[in-house]
Amino acid sequence: MVSKLAGTLTKEKIDIKKLEQEFYHPSSTPAPVKFGTSGHRGQLGAGFCALHAKAIAQAVARIHSEKKIEGKILVGGDTRLMSRAVADMCAQVLTANGLKVILPDCPVPTPVFSFEILSGRAVACLNGTASHNPPQDMGLKYNPSNGGPADATLTSLIEKYANEYMANPSAIKEISLEEATTKGLVENSDIITPYITALAKLIDFKAIRDSGLKFAVHPLGGASLSFYKAIKAKYQLTNLDIVSTEIDPTFYFIPIDHDGKIRMDPSSKYPMSPLIDFVESGEYNFAGASDPDSDRFGCATPKGGLISPNHALCVMADYLVRHHKIEGASTIGRTLGTTSLLDKIATAHHLQLDEVNVGFKYFVPGLVKHTYVLAGEESAGMSVSGWTTEKDGIFAVCLLMEICAKEGDIADLYDKLAKQNGVPYYTRVDVPTDETTKKKVKAMKAADFKEVKEVAGEKVLRVRDTDGIKVYLPSSWFLVRPSGTENILKIYAETYESEKHLHELIEEAQKVLK
Repeated sequence: MVSKLAGTLTKEKIDIKKLEQEFYHPSSTPAPVKFGTSGHRGQLGAGFCALHAKAIAQAVARIHSEKKIEGKILVGGDTRLMSRAVADMCAQVLTANGLKVILPDCPVPTPVFSFEILSGRAVACLNGTASHNPPQDMGLKYNPSNGGPADATLTSLIEKYANEYMANPSAIKEISLEEATTKGLVENSDIITPYITALAKLIDFKAIRDSGLKFAVHPLGGASLSFYKAIKAKYQLTNLDIVSTEIDPTFYFIPIDHDGKIRMDPSSKYPMSPLIDFVESGEYNFAGASDPDSDRFGCATPKGGLISPNHALCVMADYLVRHHKIEGASTIGRTLGTTSLLDKIATAHHLQLDEVNVGFKYFVPGLVKHTYVLAGEESAGMSVSGWTTEKDGIFAVCLLMEICAKEGDIADLYDKLAKQNGVPYYTRVDVPTDETTKKKVKAMKAADFKEVKEVAGEKVLRVRDTDGIKVYLPSSWFLVRPSGTENILKIYAETYESEKHLHELIEEAQKVLK
């Protein structure tokens, strides 16, 4: 339970032994596997237990057999309570099916799974993580040979097969890790050196080292810790401090989020408050963080405090273009709910703009084809062509450090871009709802709005219905889409007029959708 004392939220105590017991022996019937882009997630116990992990691994083994996919599967996870146990179980199931497995002895960041697949050392992966969710949660996701999140066809098949095995556990094959090792089916691997070595092809670590600035990074108790340590050592970054090396599966050292939950979100001011304090006190010129599985980034600077992911994406996109970092790429990619200032930056640099549905999987084909100078989403995920087909929070933090070293405070750089292209006012509001309303919004089509000619004093230019409803206006837009995991409607809005107009957009969005 989370309690309030004197009006202040206090942290929830996490009973590790109870969660472990629930993982191995759930007190209620395990929920069916719901395998989306981020795999299957749930609270330890009925939401995610040992049977879920084994059933998903057996489903993946079946798919590899049916599709005759040959090659090693990289198996691992982040620093969550049951991540190691889940990785071991997956390896036991996969090897029992005759598949070869790479099982590193350290936590594996999500982007490193992608990097290893694209490097040819693995053909696919099973990744035990629930991203920045509260510590009680666990998850397992699969990436195929393109290194990116699995598409809907593949996730649907994994879900179908996994639920068959949930209903018939005796069909799941298992052998011990000792037997798998003896048979030559499982091996350890150095996943740190190849990644941090390749990173120097895109990141100017010398500029960071010689800048005279002080940098801080916080792994938020996650899988990036050993990678930041290796980066600091290999590139002799004596001006880089890893301000926390604590690994605790309860994540109790992370400040609680707005709702009293422990949530390791690097774009939230609550868990990021220690880093904000560091830069505001003048101790550091830049502070960066990545979440437990390292696919999201966050940063704070003396002039900007906590930098909005939208702002950071704009600065990174502009910098990457001007410094010709991604040769041959011709497009900036963003999701539907991400700032349209990226559109103006693309136009200014004579680049194309690709607007995709929410979800990093929609960038994968373009990343594979070397289309994107930057592919980003407002929820603090980004990558570039020629790097990973997954979001990479470590890469983003290192790139932001380079930008800071070479060009100054990220907040100043964003302000300059906004002055050149127009200052956007942006927000996202989560509105509580129910399943009925979510289904109604999901079913809406652009044709349903043909009689809506004006919103918030502006003419409706067009309506997009590929992922919720997005209404485009001359100087603004709004998007309403149902959450895939919670009973909320997410309303995004942006305008180049005023803060007042932004509030009007949110109000009108709610009226239009009633």
